[in-house]
Amino acid sequence: MADPTPAEVQSYIAAGLSCEQLQVEGDGRHFFATIVSTEFEGLNRVRRHQRVYQALGDRMREQIHALSMKTLTPAEAAAAPEL
Repeated sequence: MADPTPAEVQSYIAAGLSCEQLQVEGDGRHFFATIVSTEFEGLNRVRRHQRVYQALGDRMREQIHALSMKTLTPAEAAAAPEL
């Protein structure tokens, strides 16, 4: 099975999670995602990451070796000048 591209990982996340903003970078094995979603409202960081893993499903175990994430609500993203 070929390693996924950042664009593929981005599409996998977008298919399972409503995102206002989504950016994925990586080298085919290790990825970094910045995800802004209203679905993160009221969730702590662990629950947010679990929600992303849920969106990725089995791909997280089978195709994606490592995924680092920055998970933000729209309000948090608006307050973050680097986004």
